[in-house]
Amino acid sequence: MRVNKYAGRCAECGASVAVEAGQLIGAPGSWRTICLTCSPTPPPRGDHGGWHELALASLDFETTGVDPLTDRVLSFALLDDRGRDFCGLIDPAVPIPAASAAVHGLTAEALAGAPAPVDAIAEVVAWVQDLVDRGIGLVVFNAAYDLTMLRAEAERWGLAQPDWSRLLVVDPYVVDWGIERGGLGPRRLTDVATYYGVTLDNAHDATADARAAREIAHEIGRRHPDIAAGSLEQLMDRQRAWYADRAEDWNRYAATVGRTLDDPAGWPLQRVAAPVVRSA
Repeated sequence: MRVNKYAGRCAECGASVAVEAGQLIGAPGSWRTICLTCSPTPPPRGDHGGWHELALASLDFETTGVDPLTDRVLSFALLDDRGRDFCGLIDPAVPIPAASAAVHGLTAEALAGAPAPVDAIAEVVAWVQDLVDRGIGLVVFNAAYDLTMLRAEAERWGLAQPDWSRLLVVDPYVVDWGIERGGLGPRRLTDVATYYGVTLDNAHDATADARAAREIAHEIGRRHPDIAAGSLEQLMDRQRAWYADRAEDWNRYAATVGRTLDDPAGWPLQRVAAPVVRSA
């Protein structure tokens, strides 16, 4: 959630809120200021069963930028469902923008001598395919970005793709939107981790982010019995529907302010040539 830039009154209790002493919640175009006392909290944990009781794997990348079709992977974290972690660096053989390096600290000097992309990406692809073969769920926060990037990297280096059609994905970014419907404002990994009480001490480190995303997924299941119910296959269908709803909700706003529109069918992989989406 965003910090308030202007003084105002709490939309919940009416108390005065000084600049940067509260939060902004709500959808774009309809922000509300709230005091910290009125900040929303998740429901308590329950003792219900569900997919959250399964051992899940988790994946995260740090990259050269925000375009999954053209940018490159610089580091990866693969957290196995059996308690084994596989982490590594990649020398992308392309310049690393200063703005990206400022976020995750990965520079050309830091990556000198790291494995070439073709070797490292092959390792990641094989790891993902093993999850597919064993029917293990993979947690990826904002999967449409990381998985689309993995597909693009594999294609770039002539590698076989994982069997995407059978991959079971748990995306806390999408599930959180399905629960809150955008009512709590933009929800980055750090925001959702804080909301669910998950420790994230080193944000933008691939291992720390992957570990936090997986714990968030478990916490969501523990606290929302209606979300935890059903199989991972059923959760996949629900996430596709939530993502489409989120994209359509965003597109209604974006079309009025000239922002880029999202593809409602772009989860868990973006379509390479998505159709132009226009408002009615």
